[in-house]
Amino acid sequence: MADGPQLNDSTLLAALADIQRRGAIGEGSLTAAVAHADQFVTAIPAQAQRLVDLGSGGGLPGLVIAVRRPALAITLVERRRSRADLLERAVRALRLDHVTVHSGDVREVAAVQPHSFDVVTARSFAAPEVTARWAGELLVPDGMLLVSEPPQPTAQRWPASVLRSAGLADRGPLGGIRQFQKSVAV
Repeated sequence: MADGPQLNDSTLLAALADIQRRGAIGEGSLTAAVAHADQFVTAIPAQAQRLVDLGSGGGLPGLVIAVRRPALAITLVERRRSRADLLERAVRALRLDHVTVHSGDVREVAAVQPHSFDVVTARSFAAPEVTARWAGELLVPDGMLLVSEPPQPTAQRWPASVLRSAGLADRGPLGGIRQFQKSVAV
């Protein structure tokens, strides 16, 4: 799924390990975390040009996507300044010129860039109602919301009424990722 030359995984893992040492990524295996983030990469439509990652935290999946898909313009949104600083440091270290880190709330991004993104990604961002709402605000018609699902998601996790109000349709799971598509009529 890559669309250009890639950094090697050891460089990516080193950047993520630095973030992990500083407490913004849990103690689990970084190799497993990158493999999970690669599921997001697989789910991104080939024609996508702009992506926003909500609640980027320690850079999973945002930094992995940025390394794997260098032709995507990517915005990482993180409201905690300390984590945004770590993301900015990693973006510089990895020379990801196509990545912007927004240190602030998602509502600020939605206010200046409504309906501007082909893809919204979220891993541990917020409750389904909140995630769907902001994805609906940020996505272009026909855009995709890609969300990391818990190991045992329930059928009621994404209520139809929540999806309808955000203009999203459930396109089902792809591995550990759930896919939602923004309706064409906005």
